[in-house]
Amino acid sequence: MKRVLLSIALLSVILPSQAAFAGGSIERACLNANRAAASRTLCGCIQKVANSMLTNTERAKVAKFFKDPHRSQALRQSDRSSDERFWKKYKQFGQTVTSYCR
Repeated sequence: MKRVLLSIALLSVILPSQAAFAGGSIERACLNANRAAASRTLCGCIQKVANSMLTNTERAKVAKFFKDPHRSQALRQSDRSSDERFWKKYKQFGQTVTSYCR
């Protein structure tokens, strides 16, 4: 719970300065994924969280998950240590999105 609260506190400071990055690869992939819950507001929020937590390379990788969800499962099951580190960061990103983008 402390991590979630800390993440929200950090995002409230970081996100306003990230507004210039809205409309990025994750937002576009989210909107183009043809999911019922997708909206400009939700997808934009996910992009803002990504801008504050993930590198450009990581954001590009996450954007590909919207088009091909199997890619995320293949990465999760990978034996590579770099994939394991990314997956842990991706899980934290997902938890932050869940709490911040309601």
